[in-house]
Amino acid sequence: MTEDVSPARRALPVIAIGLAAAGLIAVLIGAGPTVERAIAQLPGVPSNRVGLLLVAASALVLVLLALRRLRLHARDRTRRRALESSLGATVTTSLRTPMLTAALDELGGEHGRVGPHFSIVADATGIAFWRGGRRPRRVGAFAWREIRSIRCDRIAAGARSVPVAVLRVRRGGSSLEVPLLLASERAFGFALPDEAFFATVRGWKAEHRAALAAEGLELPPLTSPIPIITPEQLAAAAAGGMRR
Repeated sequence: MTEDVSPARRALPVIAIGLAAAGLIAVLIGAGPTVERAIAQLPGVPSNRVGLLLVAASALVLVLLALRRLRLHARDRTRRRALESSLGATVTTSLRTPMLTAALDELGGEHGRVGPHFSIVADATGIAFWRGGRRPRRVGAFAWREIRSIRCDRIAAGARSVPVAVLRVRRGGSSLEVPLLLASERAFGFALPDEAFFATVRGWKAEHRAALAAEGLELPPLTSPIPIITPEQLAAAAAGGMRR
């Protein structure tokens, strides 16, 4: 998978606001001499007013972006606590991506209503998608029998690559891949770190195989083991990078 799912693509409305603000700033810069001459004719008004306006506009855009990120993070935490207390299952936050939206649209039904951030609940029945806050609402689900396999892949996110969990789903006579980009638990993070990501996917695979075995269904083919990354390995890798 090579499609770009950089953080900017997860916040198109906010980016649109930022672009509009940038356009306004460009207009102000282009009309700078005219504005300064007009301001200079006003008594007691400093000529650096335009610069102050530009700084204020940039700061406002940054504050709006930060507030939106904090609001989404608070909503994610509220939804997660509500699901954990009511379902007692493993809950993971995921990010909506263009590839996920395309896959869910092809499947049809209710799956197209996932939000920019949504929760994934894996239990004995399958994998379900939830949105909302204090009162979460289920917006889609895959029973374990519908999932042929679960594998790990990587996709481009700007200048780096991040891990995704790819579900091979069979439904309605079609088979397609549903990529899930798991979100960081930090307010200003992006993707879930590798160690936590692989631990989550290992848990999903175990639930999947146990559910299929309980129903006497064919087990998914074994894939290469998911690596277990320890803090010591991360520290050694960081030290090696610094020596280079």
